[in-house]
Amino acid sequence: MHFVNAFEILFWICIFLVFYTFIGYGLFLYFLVKIKEIFRKPLPRTEPKDWPEVTLFIAAYNEEAIVEAKMDNCLQLNYPPHQLKILWITDGSNDKTNEKLAQYPQVTVYHIPQRKGKTAALNRGIQFVKTPFVIYTDANTMLNKEAVREMVKEFSDSRVGCVAGEKRIAVDEKDQAAAGGEGFYWTYESKLKEWDSRLYSAVGAAGELFAIRTSLFEKMPEDTLLDDFILSMRIAQKGYKIAYCKSAYALEKGSADIQNEEKRKIRIAAGGLQSIKRLGNLLIPNPFHLGTLRFQYISHRVLRWSVTPVALFLLPFLNIALVVVYPKPIYIILLILQMLFYLAAFSGALLQQKKIKIKVLFIPYYFLFMNINVLKAFFSQHKYKGKGTWEKAQRIQG
Repeated sequence: MHFVNAFEILFWICIFLVFYTFIGYGLFLYFLVKIKEIFRKPLPRTEPKDWPEVTLFIAAYNEEAIVEAKMDNCLQLNYPPHQLKILWITDGSNDKTNEKLAQYPQVTVYHIPQRKGKTAALNRGIQFVKTPFVIYTDANTMLNKEAVREMVKEFSDSRVGCVAGEKRIAVDEKDQAAAGGEGFYWTYESKLKEWDSRLYSAVGAAGELFAIRTSLFEKMPEDTLLDDFILSMRIAQKGYKIAYCKSAYALEKGSADIQNEEKRKIRIAAGGLQSIKRLGNLLIPNPFHLGTLRFQYISHRVLRWSVTPVALFLLPFLNIALVVVYPKPIYIILLILQMLFYLAAFSGALLQQKKIKIKVLFIPYYFLFMNINVLKAFFSQHKYKGKGTWEKAQRIQG
């Protein structure tokens, strides 16, 4: 009987972790935001009298195919041209990236032949930034025209040290499940980031588009996998807030196929595990210092990158054991629901292989796909140890 009780306790702990991490935290966060804003309305962001100088920082490796499109996008940004500096760091590029950039007099390019990875490029490139604000963006993402203005306005609040832009995935009807699932995931993730920011601070920024006060840049170990996350969270650890600016967004294509998306997800999950170690101070309980940020960080990030995926895949086995040993109706119902969920996910996997797109199956399929890759990352960390470079995932063309 003690054996059954232990299984029951473990089962309900797993249920709670999975529900809280992926649904419950979002609901609780929304509730907290609404309560807070009853008593304290958010302050509107104001335009500065004189727009400050800003550096648009692009770290790129072999991006000849996208240079013209990216530069056209940069030159269309609605910001005073004399106040916007465009800086490319192209370390290790051996294609025509630098030749193409040479056609643009507005651009400053710093290049070394050694490829040490993106984090090393960020560390090296910061010495060339002479403006009070720097905006980081990827070469393969396109920004909306008002992005720079909207992000600069967020810095009117002196408590803001970093501004996270919104990442959007361009999904066409012909695109595969990898892109469709990724698009849904980022829509949900963007909403969580918005609520996090409204409660206190967003929990990290995505490298596709984020800005910082240049003075707050902190050099990172060159083998850092999630440079955007570590850089932004180091700023939050100093007591500054990460504002979320949904009116500034970066648009990019989804992964070309599920194999490329798998490669990306495993590296991100491995980077998440690395980040948990390197941001260890945020796991130490202290309600008087960064208490809200710590709660957000553990709820939004740590659980997803550590214990919850394990709990998710333990659930069906625990459920089967309970049905066999202690067949209560609640356990039978929960097992049936789990089997239906896995059946939907399996159907989604089969259909994506045949390039048949049924959106309702993307959610369970992509959800399990993400969590499986977190488990794979547990065994893949050695692959990235001491290395700051990785093979880029291919994106949908056109």
